[in-house]
Amino acid sequence: MGGKAEALLLDAALENIPYGFCVWSPQFRLVMWNKNWRDLYGFDKSQVRRGMTLEEVVQLSINMGNHGGLTLHDFYESYTEELLANRSGVRIKSREVVRGDRTIERAHVYSPELGWVITHEDITDGLARTEIVEKRKLELERQNIRLDAAVNNISQGLCMMDARGRLVICNEPYARIYNLPEKLLRPGTPLKDILSHLFDMGMSATGSREEYLAWRNDVIARREYGKNVHELNGRVIMMQHHPMKDGGWVSTHEDITEQKQNEARIRHLARHDALTDLPNRIEFLEQMAKMESGLSRGEMAAVLYIDLDHFKAVNDTLGHAVGDEVIKQASARLWGTTRETDVLARLGGDEFALLMRPVDAVGDAAKVADRIIKAIGAPMFIGGQQIEIGASVGIAVGPGDGVKTDTLVKNADLALYKAKSEGRSTYHFFESGMDKALQQRRSIEAGLRLALQRNELRLVYQPLLGLAENRVSCVEALLRWEHEGRTISPVEFIPIAEETGLIVAIGDWVLREALRTAATWPNHVRVAVNLSPVQFKSRDLVSTVRTALREAGVAAERLELEITESLLLNDNETNLRALHELRAMGVRISMDDFGTGYSSLSYLRSFPFDKIKIDRSFMADLTIRKDSQAIIQAIIGLGKSLGMTTTTEGVETEEQLSLVRQHGATEVQGFLFSPPLTPGALANLLQIDTFNSQVPHKKAS
Repeated sequence: MGGKAEALLLDAALENIPYGFCVWSPQFRLVMWNKNWRDLYGFDKSQVRRGMTLEEVVQLSINMGNHGGLTLHDFYESYTEELLANRSGVRIKSREVVRGDRTIERAHVYSPELGWVITHEDITDGLARTEIVEKRKLELERQNIRLDAAVNNISQGLCMMDARGRLVICNEPYARIYNLPEKLLRPGTPLKDILSHLFDMGMSATGSREEYLAWRNDVIARREYGKNVHELNGRVIMMQHHPMKDGGWVSTHEDITEQKQNEARIRHLARHDALTDLPNRIEFLEQMAKMESGLSRGEMAAVLYIDLDHFKAVNDTLGHAVGDEVIKQASARLWGTTRETDVLARLGGDEFALLMRPVDAVGDAAKVADRIIKAIGAPMFIGGQQIEIGASVGIAVGPGDGVKTDTLVKNADLALYKAKSEGRSTYHFFESGMDKALQQRRSIEAGLRLALQRNELRLVYQPLLGLAENRVSCVEALLRWEHEGRTISPVEFIPIAEETGLIVAIGDWVLREALRTAATWPNHVRVAVNLSPVQFKSRDLVSTVRTALREAGVAAERLELEITESLLLNDNETNLRALHELRAMGVRISMDDFGTGYSSLSYLRSFPFDKIKIDRSFMADLTIRKDSQAIIQAIIGLGKSLGMTTTTEGVETEEQLSLVRQHGATEVQGFLFSPPLTPGALANLLQIDTFNSQVPHKKAS
């Protein structure tokens, strides 16, 4: 056969093989190819020629949309690396995606004489068929896994019976719930055998075996969904019956013992306090509502509202853990004062309420209130510390003080407020008119919240006379409130401002306003500003004072801050730290109202006060009582020995002035010298006072 004939035969063979075929020389030039190769890549016959470089063919292929968006450089580098890595005569396969999302499997083998012989086969359809088979296989496996999970891993017991009442399948939870033996778990086991076993184990608390079986068969015969809750050996089990179309059924079985216990616990928690386990406000009000009909018939009941005294101080200083323990011990002591028919509740925080029912006489409530005060007042020992608190009690007795829950609760609360305002650790019955007093307090509180915005607050200034200089040495800033056409006394609104925390903002305003005014006075005149213990709870107090001094341009030595001994009763270390910081700035610290309250000398040892102000209560009978004179003399002497100046308040007569001057007081304050003045009137006084001090007095001729 001639060479031409052989070439024709080879071409015919190449054109008829069912896959693409090409040969690349060792120099990566195209040697031969067939039509299937061109068709796979979309090459036109005229575009391909013998001797083309691999790079040219790759560019042509990319132009046809092959190779998944790779660049010429990326595909060429990858393909040549793949070919060059295989020159051992081994047939290597790889895949690529060409136009139309067809997957081509390439297989190449290297021959030193020819180069790389490469076949290209479209395996897209084969892959799809294989993928379908694999997906079906995988889905079947997943279904089997799901079925196994559904049957054996759900929390419910599951049991399937056929139309003849024979077991088809059951899961592990079903066997575990009923503690069934292995022989009753086999497919084909009759239902009656399982039910008989359950009856023997105590499934039915009443009735005979036949009645129990008849009930279960009746459920099956009705072919309706059914639900039943029963008990077995102290466990609560819920069974649900689900009929199937073929006459069989599926039943689910769930041990709901813990669920029932949790539901009962939730119901309890919804009506009881978590810390003390006492009834809460909801339960207390419902119990009160139940007795309204009895009150309407004239039966007596008493409501006691109880508030723990000084609890907040314990909570703030010793921490919430100790505070919680105090609440627990207090609730136990309160419980000890009650009868079985009474209802003791914790309303929240340190507030408790007691419903006494029945009550024979009003005095019964008073006796219980007295027992409560004594019980709570006894010292508590917690974490090695002795803690002392108290209790205030408000009492409302129905039907006299009301027959409706809301009325009695409100009146008991009003009585409690009265008891607290009278010094705490006492009880008070509701009295008519208390509501009016409370409304007045609320009106003051509401107005006080807007007083600063409305510019209703003002300061007046009472001069203090320096006895050695015989002129004004200091001026005390006193707060006044003009509200709705009247001047409200500080005695009325300051306690409310302290209780609500408004005193912090008001105190800041007083400090800034007093310093702003003092900046216009002669430099030898100091300004005294009262500080509330509540202001010391603000961590910004020291920086507030520093800023106010800087803004007013007043030297720190001209500012006196007056505090009362109650400040040192609470949170001693923190408050002392703030006082020392203030004094380090140059601010003078004065102990106000000394001689009243505790007046412990330890306070004077714990902090080096600059001044002691002797309370005005000693002035009233100073001239007629020797003991008052002795006390004032002792305090003045104590101040001198400690390096502190002394101011006597309330000096209103020449005789009083003579006595305190005689005993060595540094300053006096009172109406004898001057009442509180407006800023303008004070400016005039200081001008005259300064003038008189500068003009020498002429001797009488």
